[in-house]
This record gives sequence, structure tokens and C-alpha cells, in this order.
Amino acid sequence: MDVFSYNREAWNKKVADEDRWTRPVDPTTIQRARANDWSVLLTPTKPVPRSWFPELRGRRILCLASGGGQQGPIFAAAGAHVSVFDASPRQLEQDRLVAEREGLAIETIEGNMTDLAACSSDAFDLVFHPCSNSFLPDVKPVWRECFRVLKEKGILLAGFTNPVRYMFGEERFYNGDLTVRYPIPYSDLTCLTDEERKQVAFDKGEPLEFGHTLQDQIGGQLDAGFLIAGFYEDRCPAEENDPISGYLSTFIATRALKPR
Repeated sequence: MDVFSYNREAWNKKVADEDRWTRPVDPTTIQRARANDWSVLLTPTKPVPRSWFPELRGRRILCLASGGGQQGPIFAAAGAHVSVFDASPRQLEQDRLVAEREGLAIETIEGNMTDLAACSSDAFDLVFHPCSNSFLPDVKPVWRECFRVLKEKGILLAGFTNPVRYMFGEERFYNGDLTVRYPIPYSDLTCLTDEERKQVAFDKGEPLEFGHTLQDQIGGQLDAGFLIAGFYEDRCPAEENDPISGYLSTFIATRALKPR
């Protein structure tokens, strides 16, 4: 199965369904960002500490797999030069919508996050990569490409899912029953039955997901050459009534630095 093409269309559908992560920011949010009053998310609920960012004005930022008209427009309104890279053309349309509405300059690039050939080496001061690499089978190429496109002393801010979520089948199948079902690393392609995959992929139109080990998520950044300089955990929003979040945090954010 061509996972990239399938997930691209699944995210196009999420835009049509007005999923939370596809709704563009409003004019008030942009107005505040222009006044240097802004916050963004790498994980579901916790704003990224402002201390994790450099001064944004004049910086070159790559929003990686970060379409949807959310983070990119905020950075642009705060004075950064922004490129938004995403697999979904409909997600990128959301960024262009906000850019046109607010008079912002945002470059949009459609592609696979494992291959940033459209971006020059040593081009960006910061890569902002919110939870999205659970939608591809191998995360290690993402870290290598992030390292390549960042300047020396560049910063990678990444959010990702703790693989423990996938041990129980995610919310799609466990229905609140926290029985361990699947090994880690996890793959919808190999761990789900044909009928379960049909429910996810064809009946519901959901993206296919992959639960990467922490060795690949954190160790993969180190192997690419990064130094980890910040870390926090997060949980699902309370209104989602996620049973796992009653026991532990299942989302992780890291701040990594490209050394000299």
C-alpha cells in the first residue's frame, strides 16, 4: 500500500470534515501575534515554552508537516520568514487562506516529510514539527532531513506520540478497555486485522498510523547529530475523556539543537 498517497487523501478529508488540526487561526490570533503575544502547540494541550524559541523577527522557519493555517501564520505575523511543508494540498490551502486574508507572506510546499529536497541545506533557523510523524512508517529519515536543512545552531522543535498509546489499539478500538494488544513498534498495516483496517481506512477515512519506538523518536534525533536541550510531556484534552491520560502522559515534545 502507498501509505503516503493514502494519508495525503485522508488529511484532505479531515480538512473537509473540519478536524481540530485543520481549522485556521482567526484574525484576533494574528493581531496578537503581530504584537508579540502568541503561543503555539507541538502536542495536544501544552503551549510550547517561549524560552524554546529565538527572537522570531527575521528568522527563517520551516513548519514541517504543519499545514492547516495554524502555526505558520502565527510565526509569519510575528515577523518570521515562513515555509509550510505538508503532504496535504488541502491543509496547505488553509495556510494560503490565512496569508491572503491577513496580508502575510507564507511559502507553501507540498511533499513527503522524509524528503525535503525542495529545501536547501543550511537554510532554516528553526524547524517546527508538531505531532505528525505517526503517519509514516519510518521516522529516522525525517530527523536526518531536519538536520540537513537547519543552519548551524539551528533549533528543531518536535512533538510526537509516546508509543504506549498504540499498545491498546488507540481510541479507535479499545473503547476504554486498557488491555495490552499490540507490540511496539506498531503499524496499522501489520497489527490490525483486514476488517479493522477496512474500518479505519475505508469506512472512516482515517489516516494509517505507526507507533515508533522512543529509540527512533529520541535516539533518532541524537543519531542524526542533534543535541536534546528540552523535553516535556502532554496528555489528551480533558474533554476527550481519554482513559490512558488518566494514568500517564502520552505525548512528548523535544527541543533539539544542531551544534556547530
